[in-house]
Amino acid sequence: MAHPRPTPRPQAVYFFGTCLIDLFYPGAGLAGIKLLQSQGIEVIFPPDQSCCGQPAYSAGHSEEAAAVARAQIALFAKDIPIVVPSGSCAGMMKKHYPELFHGTPMQAEVEDFSARVYELTQFLVDVLDLRLDDLGAPAKVAYHPSCHAMREMGVGDQPKSLIRQLAQVELVNIPRERECCGFGGTFAVRHAEVSAAMVGDKIDAIGQTQADVVISSDCGCLMNIGGALEAAQRPTRPLHIAEFLWERINAR
Repeated sequence: MAHPRPTPRPQAVYFFGTCLIDLFYPGAGLAGIKLLQSQGIEVIFPPDQSCCGQPAYSAGHSEEAAAVARAQIALFAKDIPIVVPSGSCAGMMKKHYPELFHGTPMQAEVEDFSARVYELTQFLVDVLDLRLDDLGAPAKVAYHPSCHAMREMGVGDQPKSLIRQLAQVELVNIPRERECCGFGGTFAVRHAEVSAAMVGDKIDAIGQTQADVVISSDCGCLMNIGGALEAAQRPTRPLHIAEFLWERINAR
C-alpha cells in the first residue's frame, strides 16, 4: 500500500513520538527526527502530544479513545504529513480514528487528518527516496515486521529496502517472520501465558538466524522481544530501525 508522493515534496512534517518512544526509547525518536532533518525536512514536534488512544480503543473504551484522538487531531492541524515511527500508532491514527468519528460532525476533519499519516519507513522510502551510505562495521541483522505495520499500514518491503542499501550489513530472514511476537499491547497482560509462548517462539526463530541485531519499526515489539532475549540471556541486540540506520550512516 504505497502512499502517493506529495507534490511538491513537503518542506515540513509533523512527528508523532508515541508513548513508548517518549518513556522508553527516546533514542529511536531522535534518530527518526534526524533522518528526516538530514533530507532537508523541517520536523515539527507538538510538545503537548500524548498517547494515540490505542490502549483505550483496544480495551473497548471508545469514548475515552475518541477523547484522546480529538486532542491529538487539534495539535496536528497544518496540512502537512504526520510521520509516525510505529506501525501500531500509525495504524490507530490512520485506520481507527475515522471509525471512531464516522457519522459525527468531525468525520471530514478526521478523514483529512488520517490521510496525512505515514509510518516512518513508508515516508522515507515512498516519499523521500532516502539513499544511505554505510559507515559501520560488518554486521548480520534480522528484521521483525510488526503486525500493525503490515496489516493496517500496508508496510511491505520498505524497511528491508533501507537495510539492503547498507553495504556492510547482511540481512537474514527470520523463520515464519510474519508471525506475531505476542505483545499486542494489553494482550500481553491479559493473556500473559499465551504472549510468553508466542515471544518464546519468536526469539527461538531469531536465534536460528544468528543475527547480531534484531530490528523492528515498532517499539512494542522491541520491548517484548528484547525482554525475552534478555531473560533468556541471548546475545542478539534489539534496535528500532531508525536508530539502527542513524548509527550506520554516522559510524566513526
